[in-house]
Amino acid sequence: MLDEDSAAATSAATAAGGGDPRIADLAIVNCTALLSATSGRTRFAPGATLEITNGRFTRIDPNPVRPPQAREIIDAHSMVAMPGLINTHCHAAMTFLRGAAEDVHVGQWFNDYIWPMEVNVGPRDVYLGTLVAAAEMIECGVTTFADHYFFMNNAAQAVIDSGMRANLGSAFFSSQGPEGLAQSVEFAEKWNGKADGRITTCIAPHAPYTVNDDDLRGAAEAAARLGVRVHTHGAEDIAQTNNSLAARGATPMEVLRDTGCLEAGAIIAHGNGIIETDIPLLAAHRDRVGVTHGPKGYLKFALGPLTPIPSLRAAGVPVGYCTDGVASNNNLDIFESMRITAIMQKQLANDATWFTSAMALEMAGPESAAVLGMRGRIGELTVGACADVILVDTSGFHCQPVHDLAAALVYSIQPCDVRTTIVDGRVLMRDRQLLTIDRDSLLAEFRMRAREITDRTHGRTIQDYAP
Repeated sequence: MLDEDSAAATSAATAAGGGDPRIADLAIVNCTALLSATSGRTRFAPGATLEITNGRFTRIDPNPVRPPQAREIIDAHSMVAMPGLINTHCHAAMTFLRGAAEDVHVGQWFNDYIWPMEVNVGPRDVYLGTLVAAAEMIECGVTTFADHYFFMNNAAQAVIDSGMRANLGSAFFSSQGPEGLAQSVEFAEKWNGKADGRITTCIAPHAPYTVNDDDLRGAAEAAARLGVRVHTHGAEDIAQTNNSLAARGATPMEVLRDTGCLEAGAIIAHGNGIIETDIPLLAAHRDRVGVTHGPKGYLKFALGPLTPIPSLRAAGVPVGYCTDGVASNNNLDIFESMRITAIMQKQLANDATWFTSAMALEMAGPESAAVLGMRGRIGELTVGACADVILVDTSGFHCQPVHDLAAALVYSIQPCDVRTTIVDGRVLMRDRQLLTIDRDSLLAEFRMRAREITDRTHGRTIQDYAP
């Protein structure tokens, strides 16, 4: 197996693993560890040992001399150990609506299908739908997701039960009156740091075209007070930007700046309508603002242009992968989002040397973590980071021969190649077997409710799409 660089790990990592006599909770041995990915190159360590104690990496040893000291040992021979993937924006409970609105324009998708169907969604549905999403993401190697939806107490319970890590926000529209913002703030305050720190929160106004400036200011003030971010849809396509300019003389990014959302810190979903004059606004807040990118849905809706990744990256603004909800994306597979992004970026730039495999993996790890304000905590295999790691099998015919391991991870790997998924040092899936979710009982109730949720004969809707 040839990789880009089988370099030694940092001296700090070696020191941390060298003489510590404590017994670890879990050790992963004989793996090829993805130690880092930067724009220029990746660093892999064949035969590495990872040790985990109290949910953190305590040893990252690329050249192990001593045997592991752990209560449990996983032999990962012929597998790649890489940071768990991060879905920076989704609506997890929308698993109920997968495939329910296809081959329609985006306005028709919202007004004729999605928002009329979401009228039927209740608290138990959000729990079930989120748990199904969690099962899918665990199987796809996703260990952290950012969710922006309704009845979020129930989504939080699904996160607790599944064992995943999540950043959660209670979405609201100004049409709900003061109650919408109040509920979003109450949820963020109640749940931040729960589940032993696996749940973090945000304030979640839906978008600048559905939330007025006063409520956006209220969201920014609450986020700053609580030390969380504002998670909102922003400039989802160029039509939203053009409509905002025509109606109020400001782009959606300028609205977010003027209402304090950028200053507070923001997760900006999609950003296909970000224009060049917006880049300096975002760059001024690069330490607390990130943009999510889920190209599959954009291509399905024939949206254009796409998120200006080159300009954002050049300005130091982090961009991370997302799937959005499966009602538009059809799955929660971040490997697919990464692969489509890499291919599209080359095509858009008319440059096959742009957006290398190393860059694609960097976006999957530290850059996606930065979008959520969690750089250094997740998205990396480093001592002290949260022990979120997946074991990926590259032995399949579709990966052979492995001339370039980074390219295999970006262009060849399929979700079924993820053999084991670990979050906070806890094994959630071992050898493709889910350990925290009962597949059969969950799907039985979920499928029954899906038939009722997709009913639109009542003639009601939760909102009108008029960006």
